[in-house]
Amino acid sequence: MSASTEVPTGPNEPAEPVEPTEPVGEVTVRGRVAPGFEPLRDAFAAVFEGTRDTGAALAVLHRGEPVADLWGGVADARTGAPWRTDTPSVIFSCTKGLVSILAARLVQEGRLDYEDRVAAHWPEFGRAGKEGVTVRDILAHRAGLSAPRRSFSTAEVLDWDTVTAALAEQEPLWEPGTGHAYHALTHGWLIGEVIRRITGGSVGRYFDEVIAGPLGADAWIGVPEAVQGRVAHLRVGPTLTEHVRQQGLARDRTPERPDWPGLAMTLGDAFPPELAHPTRGFNDPAVRAAEIPGAGGIATARALACIWSATVTGTRGVRLLEEDTLRRALVVRTEGKPVFDVPGPHARWAMGFQLDSEARRFLTPDGFGHDGAGGQVAFADPVTGVGFAFLTNRMEAGDDPRGTRIVDALRGILLG
Repeated sequence: MSASTEVPTGPNEPAEPVEPTEPVGEVTVRGRVAPGFEPLRDAFAAVFEGTRDTGAALAVLHRGEPVADLWGGVADARTGAPWRTDTPSVIFSCTKGLVSILAARLVQEGRLDYEDRVAAHWPEFGRAGKEGVTVRDILAHRAGLSAPRRSFSTAEVLDWDTVTAALAEQEPLWEPGTGHAYHALTHGWLIGEVIRRITGGSVGRYFDEVIAGPLGADAWIGVPEAVQGRVAHLRVGPTLTEHVRQQGLARDRTPERPDWPGLAMTLGDAFPPELAHPTRGFNDPAVRAAEIPGAGGIATARALACIWSATVTGTRGVRLLEEDTLRRALVVRTEGKPVFDVPGPHARWAMGFQLDSEARRFLTPDGFGHDGAGGQVAFADPVTGVGFAFLTNRMEAGDDPRGTRIVDALRGILLG
């Protein structure tokens, strides 16, 4: 692998260029790392071993200052277009973490309380056994609406009012608050509609107003037309293909016993089970342009790390969440086995934030953020003052070591 001395654009980049690394196919890693953080370069380079059609980026801030800003590979394997310093990618469920920051901001401003009934802000929601569902329930995957009772088309999920009206009318799959199941996509519309009712604007607009705009971060919930051409093209890797195949074989689907975990990912006919296809799913420009706040965020790794850094320390002159807000937002609300039979290890959640667990190890037990389908990882760590983001367009599943190796390397640097 050849080393680059390309200088990233944007404020506060690390001061040291990347040093040469061992060859990894024909991939070139570009960017910079700060002195003492060189092991991150090596862990990131390992992402490209054995493949020539992967693109990825890594950004790490430590106490508000960048210590790693790396990228490499291809943004589009169909054309060979390289991943560049400003290449954004679909972040999938990392978007849930961003929307949870928005909810925490409303709590911080006194405009929302986690114990509020959802129907107090969204009256139409208080029907079909959902009258007592709280904001805490929808954030912590306890609302009983993890999957729709009817199938949606792609065109329908692009229309915000169609989806939220259907969720408001739907009878829960289980008694809300008594158990949990991962609201893979519905999570975003549920808390997003609460945010819309309070702020008077869409969740994407509020995100730009409160987070992306003040930080100057290239991140969107509903990507603008001018950015569409820069977004990395997603490729489904072999482990994700096999995972979907095995899940399909394992699930006993009958009209009387629907595949609720599968429907949580596809919403029926709206998305492929892998979430991406060469021209459909989250490779579809129309899907990327829509506000789908459970999985549809698009960002650069640099922007995502900057956002998470700003939740725990001043970053680019911005601090997003106060200490008291974090204390309220990070109380464990959901852990253990879900109501549907899904193999472990199982994640833990607070008020929408994914917490450190066997399913996703962050830097320390106090870390919080959210990972995303295909290998995306983004989080903050209040102990070390870290904001972290790893993004890739080669989607894998199962015991995917790519992001984990980088987090492990960072832990070794900062904690020994």
